[in-house]
Amino acid sequence: MLWYTAFIALVALERLAELLVARRNAAWTFARGGVEYGRSHYPWMVALHTGLLLGCLFEPLLFERPFAPVLGWSMLALVVAAQALRWWCIGTLGPYWNTRVIVVPGSDLVRRGPYKLLAHPNYVAVAVEGAALPLVHSAWLTAVLFTAGNAAMMAARVPTENAALQRTAPAA
Repeated sequence: MLWYTAFIALVALERLAELLVARRNAAWTFARGGVEYGRSHYPWMVALHTGLLLGCLFEPLLFERPFAPVLGWSMLALVVAAQALRWWCIGTLGPYWNTRVIVVPGSDLVRRGPYKLLAHPNYVAVAVEGAALPLVHSAWLTAVLFTAGNAAMMAARVPTENAALQRTAPAA
């Protein structure tokens, strides 16, 4: 369990790194006239992701969940793949990437990298990671609760982001 706790701590540090990147990018976008959308659902998203990490730590302890090697190692591979996809998204969007929905009016939509393949690849990474991370140590309840909460969050966030991008895209 110690290695898993250390792994969750590393994931938490990675999330803090994302927040630092997001803060820097928010300042950059706001300096260029960026407009934020969906501000009301952002605290719920933070709570959901915090709950994921806490559930990953406490469910295996409280319910004595075992490490099942076949499940655990395959889920770890999915977590690593999700992280790679997330950082590909961050690198592709550059200063436009954020954990919040902030768009600069008149900016072109990014249609390269993973955005050439999917409209919202970062959300695919979040969904995969949110289901797989708890299952690395058999925390199936956390995986189910996060997946349900994330589906509800995405039902609000994706339409908000799509509408924001349509409103701010340059005229054709």
